[in-house]
Amino acid sequence: MREVDIAQLALQQIEDDLTADDVDAPELAAILRELQEDIDHPGGLFPALAQVVTAAARRAEQIEPDRDGDASCPLHEAAALIADNAGQRLNWAARSLHPQGDLV
Repeated sequence: MREVDIAQLALQQIEDDLTADDVDAPELAAILRELQEDIDHPGGLFPALAQVVTAAARRAEQIEPDRDGDASCPLHEAAALIADNAGQRLNWAARSLHPQGDLV
């Protein structure tokens, strides 16, 4: 099984958890926080994803024709958006849903 397939299975499980009929605001906030905090990569899912996209950008720099940045620049920009914006917005949403933090 490819790494992408494994990631898709994990994401499908998370989506199933998010769309369950009994998910309330504190539980949704906890799931959002888990995406940020509860994986083996420091900082959560978004920094890990940004790191993967950055690795792709660096590889593109090496192989793109004329080294013109047509492939690598958008990848670097995508990595920055993931790391800088997506994670922070997820935290804002979690705080809005349940400011006190983790489920009790």
